[in-house]
Amino acid sequence: MDNSRNHRVYATSVASVYKHYITKAERKGRTKAEVDEVTCWLTGHTQEGLERELANQTTFQDFFDNAPRLNPARSLIRGVICGVRIEEIEEPTMREIRYLDKLVDELAKGRPMEKILRQPPA
Repeated sequence: MDNSRNHRVYATSVASVYKHYITKAERKGRTKAEVDEVTCWLTGHTQEGLERELANQTTFQDFFDNAPRLNPARSLIRGVICGVRIEEIEEPTMREIRYLDKLVDELAKGRPMEKILRQPPA
């Protein structure tokens, strides 16, 4: 049996963690609107779609499995989050969750939005 798909965080609602993303960003002078912007950039959700997913207590698994359009430039997100190098995470849902963690982390660290919202090389 493949336990990688049964990780506890997959069944956690995005809304239960999202409030912590906002708190982290706001403590560092960033805004909820900016957290929403990076989340919508990553997942392809509209603001209304994101709010609906949060209100519905959608799990991380379903949030990413049913995302309107995962941004192809997300593969440019690199580095370490929670002690793990993102580009080495093999399980797709966990990698998506860590991409979101990394975007919020960069936001909280004061990185300019245009650098957070990576553009693919020309």
